[in-house]
Amino acid sequence: MTASEDKKRIYIEAYEAWQVQLQALHRVVLQGQRIDPPRLKGLLNREIRAKEKYEEARRRLLGLGTDEE
Repeated sequence: MTASEDKKRIYIEAYEAWQVQLQALHRVVLQGQRIDPPRLKGLLNREIRAKEKYEEARRRLLGLGTDEE
């Protein structure tokens, strides 16, 4: 697998993982699904970590670099 293909794969996986977490958050925030506060905190943390991973993969795919580079 080339570096370009690897970046694409990582981007797609990160995007899909973020969408799963975002959909779970939307069920609570937009559709009124009720969960207890500790589970909500965990849900929020998972969504933000998934989004950060997606954003990093997006920057790498677009050649914009990251903070670590």
